[in-house]
Amino acid sequence: MGLFFILACLPVCLYAQVITPVSQSKAIDYTRLARIDSMVNDYVQHNWIKGAVTIIVKDNQLVQYKGYGMADAATNKPMEKDAIFRIASQTKAITSAGILILYEQGKLQLDEQVGDFIPEFKQQNVLNTFNAVDTTYTTVPAKRPITIRDLLTHTSGLDYPGIGSENMKAIYAKAKLAPGFGITKDASLLQKMKQLGNLPLVHQPGEQWTYGLNCDVLGCIIEIVSGMSLQDFLTKEIFTPLGMKDTYFNVPAAKASRLTTVYTEDSTHQIIPWPTGNFNTDPNFPLQNKTYFSGGADLSSTGYDYAVFLQMIMNGGIYNGKRILSPRTVEAMLTPQLDFLFNDTNNFGLGFEIVAEKGARKGTRHKGTFGWGGFFGSTYWADPRSKLIAIILTQQSPNSHYQVMEKFESMVYSSLK
Repeated sequence: MGLFFILACLPVCLYAQVITPVSQSKAIDYTRLARIDSMVNDYVQHNWIKGAVTIIVKDNQLVQYKGYGMADAATNKPMEKDAIFRIASQTKAITSAGILILYEQGKLQLDEQVGDFIPEFKQQNVLNTFNAVDTTYTTVPAKRPITIRDLLTHTSGLDYPGIGSENMKAIYAKAKLAPGFGITKDASLLQKMKQLGNLPLVHQPGEQWTYGLNCDVLGCIIEIVSGMSLQDFLTKEIFTPLGMKDTYFNVPAAKASRLTTVYTEDSTHQIIPWPTGNFNTDPNFPLQNKTYFSGGADLSSTGYDYAVFLQMIMNGGIYNGKRILSPRTVEAMLTPQLDFLFNDTNNFGLGFEIVAEKGARKGTRHKGTFGWGGFFGSTYWADPRSKLIAIILTQQSPNSHYQVMEKFESMVYSSLK
C-alpha cells in the first residue's frame, strides 16, 4: 500500500472531523467489542493490572471510552475514564509536532545542526572504548554534526539514562543526568542539555537508531527559539487550540485527585506502589511544580485528550477548525525517514513509529499506521487506512502481563466490520 493511498485517507480541510460520541456505530461489531471488557476485567481480577482506560475512535466516532479497575487500589478508588495518566514517551510526538510548528514558522530547518542552537553539540565525539571498572572511556570524532532531523528520528546517537546501553547508562549516571521525567529540583533544561552535548554519542549520527534523550533536546530547542518554556509553548500552540484541557507538565492541584497511582513489581512479580526514588523518580512528579520540562517523557494527560491530538494528525493537521500543522508537514511527519527498519520490522517518521510492509504482514496494523507508547504502561496507534485510533493506558512498569496491550489490539481490529 503506497503512501499516496494512506495520505488520501487524511481529510485536510473538513471542519467536521472532530471526535463525536455515538451510541452505535455501523462500523463496529459490538458483540466482538465486548470481548475487550471481559479481557481487561479478567486482568484486573487476577491482579495482573490495577486498572486501565481504553479509548477507540472509528471514522471520527467515539465508539469506546471506559475505565476499568482501580485508579488507587489502597483506597478502592475506581478508575474513571477521564483519569489523568503519566503518559511518559507519548510526550515525544507532541514535542515533535512543536518543533514542526517552528519549522513552519520559518524559525528553524529540519536539517539544521543542533549545535547552531546549543553550542555544546558542535564538536561531538562518539564512544570508542569503555572501562566498566572506573567508567573511563575513549572517543573518536563524529563524522558529522547531529541535526534536528536526527533528533526527530532517534538517529542522533544520543542514548537514555536508566534504560539505555550499559556503557552509556554508566556515563550518564556519572554525569548525574536524570531519566527524562520526574526532575523536581530547580534544574534548567538548557543546563542539562549543555551537559549532554559534552558527553559522547553511542554511535555515529544517522547510522543507527537508538532510543534516547532526543526529544529532551528538541524541547530545549523549542525553548531557545520561541523564548518560551516548553510548557507555555505547547499550551499556546497545541493544547489550547485543540481543547486538550487535561494535558500538563505540572498537573494543577485542583485536578490532583484525578491523577492515577503508579505501580511497579517486586522480585516475585507482585504489584506494589511505585517507591519514591525508584528509577530516581518520585511518583508524584506531576504535582511538584517542576521547571525542567522533558520533551520526551514528562506530560500527564487523559485518553481523550491524546485521541484529539492523534485525530488532528489523522485530519492532516486540523481539528475543529483549528489548523496546527499543514497537510504537507503532516505528510512528512508520517513518511518513513530511515533507510533501514529500526526494529527489524518498522520504520520511523518525524516523531512516530511507522508500520512498514514487513510490520503489516506480521501484525494487525496496516502499513502506514503511526504510533508509540509510554514507559508507565501505555500504547497508542492511529491507522489511516482503517480511520482508527486506539489507546490503552495503565500505570505500571514493568508489567509481567504486558500481553494485555497485544490482546487489546487484536480485539480492536476483530471488532471492525
